[in-house]
Amino acid sequence: MLRKIRIILATVMMTLITLLLLDFTGTVHHWMGWVAKIQFLPAVLALNVVVVAALVLLTLVFGRIYCSVICPLGIMQDLLSSMNRKKNHFSYSPEKRWLRYGVLAVFLAALAAGVGAIVALLAPYSAYGRIVTGLLQPLYIWGNNGLAAIAEHYESYAFYSRDVWLRGAPTLIVAVFTLVLLAVLAWHGGRTYCNTICPVGTVLSWLARFSWFKVYIDTDKCRNCSLCSKNCKASCIDYRNHRVDYSRCVTCGNCLEKCEFGALRYGRPMKQPATQPAPDQQPDTARRAFLVGGSIVAADAALAQAGKKVDGGLAVIIDKKQPKRTTPITPPGSISAANMARHCTACQLCVAQCPNDVLRPSTDLKTFMQPVMSYERGYCRPECHHCSQVCPSGAIRPIGHAAKASTQIGHAVWIKDNCVVLTDGVSCGNCARHCPSGAIMMVPLDPDDDTSPMVPAVDRSRCIGCGACEYVCPARPFSAIYVEGHEQHQEI
Repeated sequence: MLRKIRIILATVMMTLITLLLLDFTGTVHHWMGWVAKIQFLPAVLALNVVVVAALVLLTLVFGRIYCSVICPLGIMQDLLSSMNRKKNHFSYSPEKRWLRYGVLAVFLAALAAGVGAIVALLAPYSAYGRIVTGLLQPLYIWGNNGLAAIAEHYESYAFYSRDVWLRGAPTLIVAVFTLVLLAVLAWHGGRTYCNTICPVGTVLSWLARFSWFKVYIDTDKCRNCSLCSKNCKASCIDYRNHRVDYSRCVTCGNCLEKCEFGALRYGRPMKQPATQPAPDQQPDTARRAFLVGGSIVAADAALAQAGKKVDGGLAVIIDKKQPKRTTPITPPGSISAANMARHCTACQLCVAQCPNDVLRPSTDLKTFMQPVMSYERGYCRPECHHCSQVCPSGAIRPIGHAAKASTQIGHAVWIKDNCVVLTDGVSCGNCARHCPSGAIMMVPLDPDDDTSPMVPAVDRSRCIGCGACEYVCPARPFSAIYVEGHEQHQEI
């Protein structure tokens, strides 16, 4: 019964989290946004005391049930492990404390120092987020676009098309490598990743040693058949000595179902007399497979739109290129680059759900895979604050429409050599017409010349850095006006 309950709850949780990460319309978050906020590390970084206390209490009562029911990466490992049709292929192995606590120490040091790349690589929820948004969401959007084409044929607009594009090749490569590594480890060793690398698992393992309910072995009924140990994906049951390593047990219930003699029970632990192994028995030195490897699959260029875009069939439109910004732009609500570095786990939820396509994972080593803004495909609309609503870790804090419109995340900079007014001798003014804050005016290049061409002038005190000017600028491949980010956001 315990195993069946665990499978039902895990299936529901996995489905909700996956749908949340796949969704690009924002509708799913309205109902299911809570599933991201109950993840352990995001709750800790967001200082969500209620959620953290609830998860600690849950572990102290039931053991590491979080890893089997709530954590999507843990549930995914169970699915990968179940694909191995070889029965009874697990075995007990001693705890690798030096590895577990060594990784945890590195993780905590990186968290304290604001080294987001290490935090992002080790955080379990974030790893799952990258896998889903990088590998599954393109398929999901292609399916949606197919339905949109069918609906349009029947003059229905129940669906709308969305571009599929490669937001960040390094992040996609990391996602593929993580999936391959997890698949290899889960196939051979079940919960090897959870019990040797995952920092959340290590923290909860310390609490699980003191849990109220545990799996215990009735030595009077045990026949040393080893079925419990061979079906324990956490490799934590030492059937010879009738011991369970509660720090690694994830309360999956597999051992309870496989025991044919009713020797295992889940409840209050019972004190058992110490059992000495027979003289002719040797200590079990069964190995725990820890295979570090897997091939890195290169990102497929097919994720980008195929074919050339043309303007009325007359001229090829050259795609814009991202300018080299001295200071990256972080989303409104992130407060500062330092706050983003301290709190962001690079789960890609905000990137996947940005309706304007301005968020993408950073390629800078200091902020690797954390969201940054760029305006080649859209601009940050003042009326949109979606990213601040979906962030579970406090890296992007909730911000209202009025505050969004008055938050200065950067300022526009005009590049004279790129402006079509001077390079092509035409009148433009796109940037001034589309600036939502009225920060750009067209002024004569030479105030003393009545025939002087009109060029943009930026009022930095009014510019909020939304990127509308950069997006609508007709200059190619680099815009004649672009946004420089601010390390610390300001109110205007």
